[in-house]
Amino acid sequence: MTGTESKKQEILKAYQLRHACKAFDTNEKISDEDFHFILEAGRLSPSSFGFEPWKFVVIQNETLREKLIPVSGGAKGQLPTASHFVVILARREEGLRIGSDHVNKMFKHIHHMPEEIVQDWSDFYNSFVETELEDNDRLIFEWSIRQTYIALGNMMTAAAQIGIDSCPIEGFDKKQVTAILQNEGIINGDDFGVACMVAFGYRQKDPKRPQTRQPLDEIVEWR
Repeated sequence: MTGTESKKQEILKAYQLRHACKAFDTNEKISDEDFHFILEAGRLSPSSFGFEPWKFVVIQNETLREKLIPVSGGAKGQLPTASHFVVILARREEGLRIGSDHVNKMFKHIHHMPEEIVQDWSDFYNSFVETELEDNDRLIFEWSIRQTYIALGNMMTAAAQIGIDSCPIEGFDKKQVTAILQNEGIINGDDFGVACMVAFGYRQKDPKRPQTRQPLDEIVEWR
């Protein structure tokens, strides 16, 4: 088997072993080095216009986790047991408009665009917002949330490739979770909103049945 074939099999094996882990082994903790690797997979993820409209809040404080349990039904098993628990925030609409501090930072200080390029991209982006997102605050925020799922997927895949389990979570009360994070000073003002959650750790036990998926030929159409 060639190096490429071996790598492909390694990646597919990680996908096949990964499952939505409902509870984790509390006796096993992810090392700092391994979790940094997972976060790097999120940080290096692509995003529309390169705006990186996300923030990864790693919640290790047990008291804060306990506050989240009553309003996070989909994470009742993961919040008390996960080695690492992440709430992914998405940048809200005001921070994604031309002229905002964040957009200026990304254009000028992260991507180091010359002024004339900034103007061209600004015109292009404004056109995108006006046509594709209908210049609508809600649609802009939803578009921002969709970007975070790219990072979410990459983090879970990276974790699986080094033998770490995970579970993506959408089952929570956004308003109440947001209120808790605001009270804790994690969300300040209207800069960010809650997109999703994800738990990481090591499984307590293997799932009762192997992973099931539809056959490839039923979900792929060639034209």
